[in-house]
Amino acid sequence: MPESAWKFLFYLGAWSYSAYLLFGTDYPFFHDPPSVFYDWTPGMEVPRDIAAAYLLQGSFYGHSIYATLYMDAWRKDSVVMLVHHVVTLVLIVSSYAFRYHNVGILVLFLHDISDVQLEFTKLNVYFKSRGGSHHPLHALAADLGCLSFSLSWFWFRLYWFPLKVLYATCHCSLRSVPDIPFYFFFNTLLLLLTLMNLYWFLYIVAFAAKVLTGQVRELKDVREYDAAEAPSPKPSKAE
Repeated sequence: MPESAWKFLFYLGAWSYSAYLLFGTDYPFFHDPPSVFYDWTPGMEVPRDIAAAYLLQGSFYGHSIYATLYMDAWRKDSVVMLVHHVVTLVLIVSSYAFRYHNVGILVLFLHDISDVQLEFTKLNVYFKSRGGSHHPLHALAADLGCLSFSLSWFWFRLYWFPLKVLYATCHCSLRSVPDIPFYFFFNTLLLLLTLMNLYWFLYIVAFAAKVLTGQVRELKDVREYDAAEAPSPKPSKAE
């Protein structure tokens, strides 16, 4: 529960800030994705509000690599999660260094919303059975959160992400800056991110299938090991 509570608060704040940048300012990146490369030049100045978002997110994902190894519960997808954090941190640092920060804000906005809903749902799963009694309000919130999470994952990460981000980076970037540097490097990392999004979506589909076929009656995180099948402890600090 503390792990989910911390992540929920961080993702909620981070996503709210990126939403503010995209919808509460003059940045047109969401409604006009090709604009992320308008007037792009090497070494261009990074606006302070975007730089603040980068500092926040870079710090979090740097910590997340350590946390996945030594602090968080070990899950069936922890290795993929570790790869995800490394890829994300590399994207954050390199996109800031090479001034692709406009794309980065759009990527963060499209991804963080699903994490907000995931951690919200898990918190309500943990809260619905406590003190020896069942709490129907938390059970309802968990069910609604699970549905919302599944829909948002597909819509934001598997529909809007390719439609807006990959379209801008793979196609529009070459039209705006024909010799844009690091084209294959950044697009390879973004495509790898897309593959991981598809990988986790399979967990969502598998869980939905189990619910529809009656194999699962209680909402739970299907990535977590049962006590009997838990793997050997993850590496300790001493190791």
